Amino acid sequence: MITRINPPELGSPPGYSQIVEVTAGRIIFIAGQTALDRDGNVVGRNDFAVQAEQVFQNLAIALQAIGCTAANLVKLTVFLTDMDNLGRYREARNRFFASVTPVAAPAVTLVEVSKLYGPDFLIEIEAIAAA
Repeated sequence: MITRINPPELGSPPGYSQIVEVTAGRIIFIAGQTALDRDGNVVGRNDFAVQAEQVFQNLAIALQAIGCTAANLVKLTVFLTDMDNLGRYREARNRFFASVTPVAAPAVTLVEVSKLYGPDFLIEIEAIAAA
């Protein structure tokens, strides 16, 4: 069971939860996903919005492989190389989490980093799911 909690003292953040409590039989760790397609090609070189969509598509594929959906995500760690892309990240995130009912809202940590493991990557997301 996954319970998402936003104590009034912490406020209700847009698109994520302050606390996610998990009582589950399985905890799944998903490696950092970047904008690579199945053949290892970078999708959306120099286009953050396209890369973000690919990253969330890759997360969906990983979740499907273990019989889960976005609703099973309990924690995301998001790495952006430029915080100016925050709005575009949020748009892609909101579309992804709106794909399930009720809309999922995992706990999230988001940081700007100087670079990712490949010079063309603008975003990377690692995830924890529970089922």
